[in-house]
Formats: sequence, C-alpha cells, structure tokens
Amino acid sequence: MTIDTAVLTPIPKTTPAPRRIAFRTGGTAHGGITRLASPADLGELIKPFVFLDHAVVVPTGKPMFGFHPHSGIATLTTVLSGGISYADTTGKHGELPAGGLEWMKAGNGVWHDGNVLPGDPVRLFQLWVALPPTLENSPAESQYISPAQVQRDGPVRVVLGRHGSAASDIRAPEGINYFHVELKAGETWRYVPPAGHNVAWLAIDQGRLNASEPIKAGELAVFEESDGAPIELRAEHATSFVIGSAVKHPYPLVLGYYSVHTNADALLQGETEIRRIGRDLAAQRRSR
Repeated sequence: MTIDTAVLTPIPKTTPAPRRIAFRTGGTAHGGITRLASPADLGELIKPFVFLDHAVVVPTGKPMFGFHPHSGIATLTTVLSGGISYADTTGKHGELPAGGLEWMKAGNGVWHDGNVLPGDPVRLFQLWVALPPTLENSPAESQYISPAQVQRDGPVRVVLGRHGSAASDIRAPEGINYFHVELKAGETWRYVPPAGHNVAWLAIDQGRLNASEPIKAGELAVFEESDGAPIELRAEHATSFVIGSAVKHPYPLVLGYYSVHTNADALLQGETEIRRIGRDLAAQRRSR
C-alpha cells in the first residue's frame, strides 16, 4: 500500500487566546493606603501572592506602619516615588529612594519598620508572598535593592524572577515573576507567563489599561487561570502598574495576625519566635 504524502499536511498550531479578566476590585481605602488583596479573600485566589497594599502617603514625620512582626511570608515593598527609611531585626537599616526594593523574608520570625522620608509623597506597592514549607520557618533574611540594581527589559523592571534578558537579584522562591511596567499612551505589551504560571494578576498605580476590558488606576485585576495563554495589554494613557504570575501555591493559608503559614504547627513555631523577639525588643527599650 502506498501513502499519498500530498495529503499529510501538518495541522497548524493554534495560538492560545489572551487571558480574560476573572475578577476586579478597587479594594478598601484607609487614608492613603488601599488594601487590594489579603490572605482571607483574594489571597486564596492568587496565592502565593496573598496580600497587596497600594499606598500614597504624604510625609508627616509619623511612623507609616510602626515596628511590627511577620512570620511564614516574605514582604516586598516597591517604591515608585518619594522615599522610605527601613529598619529590621536582622540588623539592617537605611533609606530607599524611588525605584528601590525592600525584600524581607520573614521565615521563622522578624520585626521591621518603614517610614516616609521628607520631601515628595511616597507611592508604593507592598506585597506579601506565601513561602513554601521549606522556607516558612527558615532564618529571616532581608535584601534592600537600589534602583540601579533593578534590571530592565524594555518597559519591564524585573522585581522578582526573570523577563527576557533581565533577572532579579532577590533570592525568592522559584516559580514567581513580579514586574513593574511603564507604558506610554497607545503602547501595547504582550506577556506570555512561563510554563506552569497559571496564576496572574495586575494592579495599576497610575493610568489606564485595556486587557479585554478597561482597568483604571487603583484597581487590581485577576486573570483567569491558564497555562500558556498570553496577557495582552494596551495603555490608554501613560500607565504604571505591577503584574505578577506564578505557579499556584498548593498549600493552605493558615493565618495569624501578622503571619501566614502552611499548617498550624508551623504557625505556632513562627508566632512563638516573633513573641520572643518582641520581648527582647521591649527589654532593650527598658534598658536605655
């Protein structure tokens, strides 16, 4: 039997349709801080990204958050304008100008603080990332990244992970990308998340985007879960936003007041440690 090779034409590959928006929110505002996601609500949908605040704060000389503890997570502050000071119980302290990054892997427990520097109002996003079991009770580690250290690929500043030729210096868990992107009015950008990054979302600092529907400044948009589908964006105005994609965190979110762990025993261990650090801090204040 002979086969007519003329009929064996390859089947053309189909390009996945762009991801559509599954959920949008403007969050809840308290003064200059808008809470867009927390572990008890959208955090379950977009984990390992479990918390997101967008802040626009005028310098007053008063503490922005106050010295406070965490365990089981990493916090990541992306300074967009103005500047902040920082201090933490790993012994680090200093200042971060616009464009700088603060990564605090709380692990088994840490206390930290950040204040607005005099001058221009500060604009920032603060993100919490849930840590896997191998890291949630590990020693605390902080990294402070200057603006010059943040690598760029086109309009993308790579905060976590990799994009094109640019990679982050932050020692974060595998399977997470988080970028700060700036587009000019009318500019388009297409992002194809890496294989396995079924979770994706974005939040706009300033401007307005279209991603199958409009997203305005101050909103967080969660994309439908997919593996391989791109995200296609068009800036209707000059727009600054953050976007995250990741392999979905497969563990439960077990919550304390300042902590997120994968199980009750890990939470107890972390909260025991942050109480111990708190007692040491109180004793140091009394001895001064």
